[in-house]
Amino acid sequence: MNTQERMSRLLWRKSILALAVVILASCFGDAEAQRIAKVPSKRYTGPGTTPNLRNIVVGRCYHYMSLYPATGVKDCNRIWQELTDAVFRKDPCNITEEDYQKLAQVTEQTIPCDKSLLWSRTNDLVHRYTKATESFMTLEDTFLGFLFNGLMWCGRTAGPGMNYNACPAWNECANNSRSSFWKMASATFAKASCGTVNVMLNGSTDGAIARKESILRTVEIPSMNPNTVSNVKLWVIDDIEGQDKNSCNSESLLELQQYIEEHNLTYSCIDNYKPVTALQCVENPNHHACNQCSIL
Repeated sequence: MNTQERMSRLLWRKSILALAVVILASCFGDAEAQRIAKVPSKRYTGPGTTPNLRNIVVGRCYHYMSLYPATGVKDCNRIWQELTDAVFRKDPCNITEEDYQKLAQVTEQTIPCDKSLLWSRTNDLVHRYTKATESFMTLEDTFLGFLFNGLMWCGRTAGPGMNYNACPAWNECANNSRSSFWKMASATFAKASCGTVNVMLNGSTDGAIARKESILRTVEIPSMNPNTVSNVKLWVIDDIEGQDKNSCNSESLLELQQYIEEHNLTYSCIDNYKPVTALQCVENPNHHACNQCSIL
């Protein structure tokens, strides 16, 4: 056998070997795809991941830095990466606050003392107030809260990427990807707060003014540092169309006071904080509760 024949046979053998490798890889790939397809996917009751989530988060990141240069320079792509690392290839009902710790670190922000405004059952009013006055910061006004406010996301156990079909609803499972994130973000905000920490509560709500399962009680108050927080000041605000069901002297508030003081925090309370009442009346100038005598 001459040299040319040996080279031809060698090339033929290599081609056969390469073809075999391709066939085997295809078989294994098909088998793996079939195995994954046979794994029943959990059916969640919440909406799926927000479309274009990456573009929204990264865009908000640059927008916030342009609005508030004091935030410093943040790596927007790194923030997205930390979010995906927290949820990709994981059960959306088994995501913990610890999974988001690196995300908290890359979005760290200094919160000015006396500017923190927490809330419970006053979502719409508290954000109208901070937008109108620009005197306080809610969690949603912070860098981390601004990035993810109003968005939905969860990963898939079968592979990388987000689940755009359905995600767990807030109360569907204890450690879902969204609720664990907001607990982490709330704890981060409370820990960073200093001076007087204000809390807007709904005085017209039924039942306890701050439910025992609320984030205010389970996360934010326990996370405050008594060495840096000088006072927890509650604003009890009645709905302009609502009844006065809770006030600073009501049983629900006195119980909340005791809970706050058990965490070595000082407490104060004010009914219908006038700047908030004034905002309600600006928006409802003809309401009977907004005559000049009643708001002075």
